[in-house]
Amino acid sequence: MKNTFYYETLIGKITISDNGTHITNLNFGEVHLEDSNIVETKLIKEAYNQLNEYFNKEREQFELPLSPQGTEFQLKVWSALREIPYGETCSYKDIAIKVGNEKASRAVGMANNRNPIAIFVPCHRVIGANGKLVGYAGGLDIKEKLLEMEKYNG
Repeated sequence: MKNTFYYETLIGKITISDNGTHITNLNFGEVHLEDSNIVETKLIKEAYNQLNEYFNKEREQFELPLSPQGTEFQLKVWSALREIPYGETCSYKDIAIKVGNEKASRAVGMANNRNPIAIFVPCHRVIGANGKLVGYAGGLDIKEKLLEMEKYNG
């Protein structure tokens, strides 16, 4: 059984969920997950506090137990995303190379798109090979805002 709570933030409403021991989701908007209690757990509150510190330019790395659910390939991609330093970006091809398959740029894009823990797993730091912002679950305006915030702090 998951726990879920909703917050209003600098980038709009978000939903944070946990499984009792790990953060499992950060979604944009008010997302109602099946089999989820609406309750602000200590872990969810800590995740929200760290997110606010990030928005206030007081935190560059999150210190939270994360447990995204996905395929073996998706988990590799999401792990690689967590290694992108604050204030930096890389391309889908860079991540494909990092996970051991330089021809998997499209598959990396699909894994990025299915990242269930946005921001904490920083898929916003992945951009197109031409340097352009492409796709983001929260919308390109939020992706741009997050990257600009990190750029001016980093």
